[in-house]
Amino acid sequence: MNIVCLDMEGVLVPEIWIAFAQASGIPELRRTTRDEPDYDKLMTWRLGVLKEHGLGLREIQATIAKIDPLPGAKEFLDELRSLTQVVILSDTFEQFAKPLMEKLNWPTIFCNTLEVAESGEITSYRMRCPKSKLTTVRALQSCGFDTIAAGDSFNDLAMIQAGKAGFLFKSTDQIKADYPGIPAFEEFPDLLRAIKAAL
Repeated sequence: MNIVCLDMEGVLVPEIWIAFAQASGIPELRRTTRDEPDYDKLMTWRLGVLKEHGLGLREIQATIAKIDPLPGAKEFLDELRSLTQVVILSDTFEQFAKPLMEKLNWPTIFCNTLEVAESGEITSYRMRCPKSKLTTVRALQSCGFDTIAAGDSFNDLAMIQAGKAGFLFKSTDQIKADYPGIPAFEEFPDLLRAIKAAL
């Protein structure tokens, strides 16, 4: 049995932190897992920037409410889900993902959660499990699934390389150059064809 594991931000929807950086006028918040491989380091830094500027969950959610899936993402996901099981594996948070999942017709997503004070300040975050994407792929494989994965960032590479097939999608030139053995695509129809061929 096959199961396709997809990253969310940068693959199906725009990067939330980049959108929030633009909305808030804080350009340094544009840093993502494409730039910083160490997710804990990245999130700790982000929370420090938010605290410094007095920003919290409400402000980020107001930005997320205006974000739409990437053009063609819903159609891609709908067709893929008609062919096989699909799960979105994301290092984002439940509090960020819900409105985006609604716009994608409620696919299954495994992600993390934020700890939020009554004031709305994001005080911390809880990861679902260590190395969440690779750990989840390994768990699915232990249940008898063959995994096929696609993502765009450093934190997707382990799940991409661990399965029977894996692809980069809308990734950076640097990651594509560093991992020339991973097929890379820029358009949903091309990714869909590659996944279909691997099923």
